[in-house]
Amino acid sequence: MPGTGPAELEASAVSAWFGSRKVLDRVSLTMPAGRVTALIGPSGCGKSTFLRTLNRMHELIPGAALAGEVLLDGEDVYAPGRRLTEARRDIGMVFQKPNPFPAMSIYDNVVAGLKLTGVRASRSTKDRLVEECLTRAGLWKEVRDRLRQPGGALSGGQQQRLCIARSLAVRPRVLLMDEPCSALDPTSTRRVEETIQELAGEVTVVIVTHNMQQAARVSDRCAFFLAEQGTPGVIVEHGPTEAVFNRPQDQRTADYVNGRFG
Repeated sequence: MPGTGPAELEASAVSAWFGSRKVLDRVSLTMPAGRVTALIGPSGCGKSTFLRTLNRMHELIPGAALAGEVLLDGEDVYAPGRRLTEARRDIGMVFQKPNPFPAMSIYDNVVAGLKLTGVRASRSTKDRLVEECLTRAGLWKEVRDRLRQPGGALSGGQQQRLCIARSLAVRPRVLLMDEPCSALDPTSTRRVEETIQELAGEVTVVIVTHNMQQAARVSDRCAFFLAEQGTPGVIVEHGPTEAVFNRPQDQRTADYVNGRFG
């Protein structure tokens, strides 16, 4: 029986390849349950690849390979008996560009995941779920009078919150977010950040961000990735966000968080 509530996610010596090119080298990181962990670092250092190893999306890429373990509350998501759909249900994903099903109504967008994970639900259950998930994603008040309108008619920031609501509908224990605000204006960004902070505690959040202020605002813990001169990505330093930003142990971390490179 799957657990409920936020789960601890632990990557242990994760290495990743695209063909013969190694892009991550023995990355280990604990992402505590019910907390927000930010992955920071310059472009091309393996943050998004690492994020995609956590819910088995990396393996969808032709020629991609992986070593190491990813443990969800101590259970390996890559264990031979574990179904891919189970990993995806427990560990949801919100992408960089909002990707609602444009022709599908707002209501149907939220419940779309139920079909994919084989969950049968009555109309009243779906109604409650739609309201709950849109509320948790900070969108209910804006859209409750137009649930039958297409998701594609919403603004970019609303579409991203709709995608968050859609992810939450299957009750994930972890939510992965790959630069969820990079395509959004400052006001929408602030709303999505508020949503992330409200979700913390109910779900474990792992977010890739290039925005240092955002990492400082929304995360409890932070991991700084770096890939130097053609070497695979590694974690230089990780720990409580406040410590990584204000008392970094490594000069490269200090240089990056203070905007001296990247």
